[in-house]
Amino acid sequence: MASNKGLADKIWHNGQFIPWSDANIHVMSHVVHYGTAVFEGIRCYKTNKGSAIFRLPEHVKRLFNSAKIYRMTPPDFSYEQIYQACIDSVKENSFEECYIRPVIFRGLGEFGVNPLNSPIETYIITWFWGKYLGPEALEKGVEVQVASWNRFSPNTLPALAKAGANYMNSQLIKMEAIEHGYAEGIALDTYGYVSEGSGENIFIVRDGIIYTPPICASVLPGITRHSIIKLAKEFGYKVREEMVPREILYIADEVFFTGTAAEVTPICSIDKIHIGNGRRGPITKKLQEEFFGILSGEKEDRFGWLQYI
Repeated sequence: MASNKGLADKIWHNGQFIPWSDANIHVMSHVVHYGTAVFEGIRCYKTNKGSAIFRLPEHVKRLFNSAKIYRMTPPDFSYEQIYQACIDSVKENSFEECYIRPVIFRGLGEFGVNPLNSPIETYIITWFWGKYLGPEALEKGVEVQVASWNRFSPNTLPALAKAGANYMNSQLIKMEAIEHGYAEGIALDTYGYVSEGSGENIFIVRDGIIYTPPICASVLPGITRHSIIKLAKEFGYKVREEMVPREILYIADEVFFTGTAAEVTPICSIDKIHIGNGRRGPITKKLQEEFFGILSGEKEDRFGWLQYI
């Protein structure tokens, strides 16, 4: 395991490993002033067959898609090189399990809004990160609120890109929830329909049918989201990607978050209204067990989701 209390000893920067303490940027870097960054969150799990990265191809593809939208595709590195660099970063730091954060941003160049004359920097950082909403949340669930902040309108910021600037909106949602005593917030889109959490996709179970907001509801196309949809359909559940009115949240049988950091986390109450019995429901539990079973190596990786180190 890497030292520094779970932090990596080395960080990959533009093709070379450098010490953690040397991974610095200038205060006048474009990203500092204008939020010009795209990134990914990827997990490497310790399985009974060795360390394995979860759905690495899909994460790297989304990273490059995000970069393309913002016209900042790394000029010197291909998809294959970043893919391999993620694997090498885990190996270099001797992690058995960790979180992997590739980030592409605009560095020190021309001052001003125009980003095109600022160089593109690429880093890959690794560290140990436990359960995002707490280990007990996976069973007991979390208390959340509907945020007063909406997700961005269509044709304002690209919700399909996992961009640093987008997460200013997420921070407002998260901080408001914490200040009000909740673990997380649920954002609505600009039309008043359910969108997602500050950093998680959301699923609603009602009368045995699983609902999740569609991509057009200002939703990031989550890779864990896609995985859970695939597992749910394999179990024979009906999964509907459609617009979800806010009030459905309160009368749902089960509600849960998904995400690389949050994994599969049940929601026990929303705005102080108990969801179902106020604890993890049976469908959430079944999907959790299957999902974590694959990630631990105890169940067959029949979808080829794990890239062993």
